[in-house]
Amino acid sequence: MARIANLLLALPVLCIMGMAKAGTITELPSHNGDSIFIETSCKSTRYRTVCVQSLLPYAYKIQRSPLQMALEALSVSLSRTKSADSFVSNLVKHKDLKPREQQPIDDCLQLMGDSIDRLSKSVQELRGISGANDRDFLWHISNVQTWVSAALTDDDTCLDGLAALDGEVKDSIRTRVSNVAEVTSNALALVNQLAKTHLE
Repeated sequence: MARIANLLLALPVLCIMGMAKAGTITELPSHNGDSIFIETSCKSTRYRTVCVQSLLPYAYKIQRSPLQMALEALSVSLSRTKSADSFVSNLVKHKDLKPREQQPIDDCLQLMGDSIDRLSKSVQELRGISGANDRDFLWHISNVQTWVSAALTDDDTCLDGLAALDGEVKDSIRTRVSNVAEVTSNALALVNQLAKTHLE
């Protein structure tokens, strides 16, 4: 009985080995090439490590497309801006802020709201760019560059305003907005790289 049981346990392994020898089993596709593409593309950005870490989870979408790379970078920027905006909004509700703290935080929320609007338009603009002729492509890209540049300025202005704050509130907001500024800067660099690639 023991020998029969052991034989039954071994059957699946023997079958797989036989199929492999017969060439009926193929290896799963490797995404190493997609990862290398992301790492190479991120060299054009200011925050390379942040770029790679934030975009590697979307390698299966990006594959080796500069357009999809820029689009995913914008989507990451938009998502993190929304997350930071939500965090700061909740902070305002649950913290007893001093009058001198309230104004810069209100300004920051306004700026992040503007950034969300600009980044949302940028994502939509880039999604509709596929198949456009050269003239239309560059017009769409120019719009995206303008909006993302403005969103990055919003981030920097928000960070500058945080100088009036101190302690835990300042640090918690600065950490999130700084990350938003980094991914937005990277997104702009990848959009610029997309425009350059199209012209070559």
